Order: sequence, then structure tokens, then C-alpha cells
Amino acid sequence: MEFNVRSTARFYKWCENPTDLTSLGVSTHENTGRCVRSPTLPELLLHCCKHRANTNMSRCLVLQSEVQSFIERCMLAVGTKRSHAISLAEVLVEGDRRGHYSHGLNRMDMYVKDIQTGICAKDGEPAIVKESAATALVNGNNLLGPVVGNFCMDLAIKKARDVGIGWVVAHGSNHFGIAAYYSMQALKENMIGMSYTNTSPLVVPTRAKECTLGTNPISVAAPANNDDSFVLDMATSAVALGKVELHHRSGEIIPEGWGCDSQGKLSTDPGKVLSGGGLVPIGGCEATGGHKGFGLGLMVEVFCGMLAGSQYSRHIRTWKVTDRVADLGQCFVAVNPENFAPGFNDRMSDLLTLHRCLEPAEPDHPVLAPGDPERQNIKKCADLGGIPYHVNVVNHMNGFAKTIGVYPLLPTNRALPE
Repeated sequence: MEFNVRSTARFYKWCENPTDLTSLGVSTHENTGRCVRSPTLPELLLHCCKHRANTNMSRCLVLQSEVQSFIERCMLAVGTKRSHAISLAEVLVEGDRRGHYSHGLNRMDMYVKDIQTGICAKDGEPAIVKESAATALVNGNNLLGPVVGNFCMDLAIKKARDVGIGWVVAHGSNHFGIAAYYSMQALKENMIGMSYTNTSPLVVPTRAKECTLGTNPISVAAPANNDDSFVLDMATSAVALGKVELHHRSGEIIPEGWGCDSQGKLSTDPGKVLSGGGLVPIGGCEATGGHKGFGLGLMVEVFCGMLAGSQYSRHIRTWKVTDRVADLGQCFVAVNPENFAPGFNDRMSDLLTLHRCLEPAEPDHPVLAPGDPERQNIKKCADLGGIPYHVNVVNHMNGFAKTIGVYPLLPTNRALPE
């Protein structure tokens, strides 16, 4: 793959000698400045960081705008409609910015492959099948999940503005990124937002050995005063699959209670969980409340698969297998507090403050409300001036980008502390 060295000159400001491209293994045409051989990410990082003693060599920092542009480039390279590529990139970047790396850049290749294989539509728009003043059924027309999600949440908010509540479900959708991206859209209108989706079967129900439920995430966002908010965003499995994948890619074991092996026994080996095993519901095994997580996963199917008439449970295609369309079911809700008891925001602020001010069991670990860890990660990214990634993740995505003719994702010149 070729890329123009001049267009990425900022990258070489890291180098002690920015003109010494040969040390990177780069050969360029003397007139055009185009590479005969482009450097790999490890070559770039080693060259640029070798004189920075305080640099964390396992992680690199990437500008948010660069991540956004990179994802857009990859989606456009396989023919995705530009507005759809932008919508997807915004959702994935927000996932990483909020610290949900399992649903950000780490997922990009999955979306690209769905478009490449024609298993997901690259153009078109969702359509309303039927509706009432407060409800709607939408056909996602097999478009990218974020395209369907934005359409449905906008519709739910409009209905809530008119009649106090909007409940919109969709079939014919695809993976939509972090659920909070959609529930939080209601906060801009001072409304409560909710979003749910079913997914490919990845979770082994309590007492079982076979995956029959998805991670089936739940998100609820509620506004408080002074731009504060409650933002719950959680899978009904113990963790999202991407977290197990990240540990596997990094060669790390997983905490007990995340997943099980092919016999339904809890395992800390991510390889066993990913090959023949599965995730377990929130709570882990039955003795620690896993049956409650199982019930929550089924509840999401009621709102999504059952109401929307989409695929559900084991009828949804296997994760990352593109033998047929996903036809996921999704649910988006907006509720206007103005249609209920006055003082909602005041009470929400009091509720959040009450819990944040509790004396912590560990002095260095204050009580956090749902959404607080994400706010901390957003601040961390702002302070760093970009989004930190493990080098293996960036290298993997750059290797994938090369296969579709897209120039690489470039880290910044800012060192990350050990």
C-alpha cells in the first residue's frame, strides 16, 4: 500500500531527525514523495519513541479526529454511503472516548466486512412500517445499526415531545455500537432515554452449556441539573464479548465470572470462552445471581425480538458469520418528565449527590453513579489530547486497512506515561 509521506509530515515530528525516513525502512520517489514501502506501525512507534524514556510502549495516543477520519476512510473504501460512514464513525469514536473500547475502533473491521460481503446494505434509509401518536414500528432495511438507531431515536424523541412518550422498535437492523449513544440523545431534550438491542447468541443461560442469548444491552439516561445525568449502559451478560477479545488479543487472562468453557464451567481462559464456550449472564453462576442476569437478557428480547418481529435468540446468525443478514431487533424510548410530577431534575440531582457523597469503603475509591466512569474517561482523553489505544489494536486495524487500500491510522507525537 502506498501513502503520501508529505501528507503525514506531522508524524515525523516525533523523530529526532525527521528527514531520516530510511531508518524507518521507507523508500520514496524523489519527485513524488510516495512510498515504495510504507513502515509498519511497530517500526513507526519504535523509531519515534526510542528517545522518550517515559513513553509507554504498549500504548499510543491518537487524535479523536484521526480515529473518526480513519473509520470513515475504511467504510468509504468499501462503498458505504458517506453520511452512513460518518454516523458509524461517530458512534465508534464515542464508544472509545467513553472507555468502552470493546465497542469502538476494535469493532470496525466487523462493520467493513458486513458491507464488503453485501450482507449489510451500504445505501438506503429506514422506513416506518406503522405508527401511532406514541409508537412506531420501523424497518431498518438491513442498514448499518447506527443509521437505524439514529432514525429511531429521533422519531421517539419527536413523539415524546408531542405526547409525552415515544416507543419505537425496529427490525432489519445491525450492530449499533454502544447503547448509551442513543439513550443520551434524549438528554439534549431534557428527556429520559432508553435503548435496547438483541445480538447474536453469545451468552450461556444459567444451568446450560449452549449460547442462546445475546449480550442484549440496556441503556437508560436521565437528566439532572447543571448538565449532570444518570447514564446506565450495560450488557446483560457479565461483560461484552469485546472485552474478552481484547484480553485474548493482549495475551491476558480474564477475571472469573466473565465466561465459561464448552461444558458450562466458569473459565479465566479467554480462548476457551471464545472457542466453544460463551459469556455468562450478569451475576455469573447461579449461586451468585446469574439467573437474574438471564432474566434481564430475556426481557430485552421481549422489547426487541418479540415486539419488533426480528430474529431472536438462537435464530440470530452466529457472531461474525456473514452467511445471512443479522435482522436484529432494537428498541428506543423517550419519556418527557414534564408530563409527570414536577421537579424531576431536582430530584435526580439529589439522588445522584446522595450516592456520590456516601462514605466509601475504600478512601481512594469514591462511590460513582452510572455514567461517572465514562465522564472520567472523557476527561482523561481531553487531558491527554487524544484517545489512548493498545498498540496491538492499532496495529491490527492498520493491517486490516492495508487489505482494503486505506492508509494507516497515525498516532500523535504525545507520549503516554507509564
